Amino acid sequence: MPFELTETDRENLLLGDEHFKPHTWDELKHIIATNDLSILKRKPSDLQRYIAWTRQIKAQYGTMTNFVCKERLHWTPSSASPTDGGTFECKDERPFASSEDYKILRNDWPYGMEAGIVHIVVWLKTRIPVQEPEGYLLPESKVMIQDFVHRTFEQPLMLKGEEAEDRVMWFKNWVGLQSVRGLDHFHVLVRNVPEDILIRWIGPGVN
Repeated sequence: MPFELTETDRENLLLGDEHFKPHTWDELKHIIATNDLSILKRKPSDLQRYIAWTRQIKAQYGTMTNFVCKERLHWTPSSASPTDGGTFECKDERPFASSEDYKILRNDWPYGMEAGIVHIVVWLKTRIPVQEPEGYLLPESKVMIQDFVHRTFEQPLMLKGEEAEDRVMWFKNWVGLQSVRGLDHFHVLVRNVPEDILIRWIGPGVN
């Protein structure tokens, strides 16, 4: 299956790095608030490398899901293949109820954003309820994720005496925008976060 370029990707590649402008925090806020996620973009040279890398990974592992499970999450699906939304043995079937059923990692291929913004992905063994077939979040699912983001990302900032307001935001791509469709996940963006707190979330360096 070829890499699925969005219209934004195509336009971005034509413009090249010299005309690329990283997303600002305010721009990202607007994109997420309006759910206009298809216009999120990477630096053109990064996008070219990402496309080439994706092809290599699919040739080696069959699917992106297989790669993420084996090499990044170290999770073994209990079903024969996770590519169609396979299942995992969970400590608790409720999303976020057990820390053993999710993992927080730095995004290997973040969108092109201004300095100081870190792109994180939260991966889950469990499933977050969505509207089928598009994969849009249900209202109760939005509340569930927001509660998790608040206690996991915002509260540590507040406990350290840091301002948490306007430092953390999140989004979940619908199915058509997902590069890994067999695993539930959503994205968290944080800015100007102290290194010790980042390490607490995602470990030292690129994990």
